[in-house]
Amino acid sequence: MVKKLFSMVSMAAIFTLVAAAADVTGKWIAQVPGRDGQTREVVYNLKADGAKLTGTMSGPQGAEIAITDGKVEGDNIAFSVKLEFNGNSMVRNYSGIVSGDEIKMKSQTQRGAQEFVAKRVK
Repeated sequence: MVKKLFSMVSMAAIFTLVAAAADVTGKWIAQVPGRDGQTREVVYNLKADGAKLTGTMSGPQGAEIAITDGKVEGDNIAFSVKLEFNGNSMVRNYSGIVSGDEIKMKSQTQRGAQEFVAKRVK
């Protein structure tokens, strides 16, 4: 009886977490700070499937870069991308908080962090 009750409570908790996950599926555009105070437009195509987040982001010269290790937990998202420059590779980690049609994003590399806002394309 206790095991059955525990199983039912666990399933209800999991369902609540999945149901409360932010709706991030779609196209998002951000003006991301760059060198010398310039910004560049980055497009994120995201797809949430429960707690899993997949998709792509636009890279230099319009290349599509796959998102890896994507997660959705409530209104929080996180993912990584692997960037290649002149034969060197670097992983950039992203985290964000979804609020309606905006994601307050933070990207992190060994060089430092950047903060910006991505807006949903309707």
